Amino acid sequence: QVQLVESGGGLVQPGGSLRLSCAASGFTFSRYAMRWYRQAPGKVRELVAAITRAGGRTTYADSVKGRFTISRDDAKNTVYLQMNSLKPEDTAVYYCKAEWTQHFYWGQGTQVTVSS
Repeated sequence: QVQLVESGGGLVQPGGSLRLSCAASGFTFSRYAMRWYRQAPGKVRELVAAITRAGGRTTYADSVKGRFTISRDDAKNTVYLQMNSLKPEDTAVYYCKAEWTQHFYWGQGTQVTVSS
């Protein structure tokens, strides 16, 4: 059974940090590129960060460059999103996605709220 389980979300003050994790099971994790998306209320889901197989290349949305870092640990079948200098506009549900050719899987999401 394929599963992607996000964790690490929560309430944080502006300027704070959170680290999201996405634990994968049921498929060959190392074969898949991994992405983090987010969706704020009333907005479309947007790509935040992506990492290729073996972590050779990372890409980021302009809105998070320099603040967020995506990484992966294939030994643990986990992808991470380190989020620093958080802003209220980062408030959203964050989802991870695994992609390989025409195959893709989504996690259930974790809520991140940035508020004082």
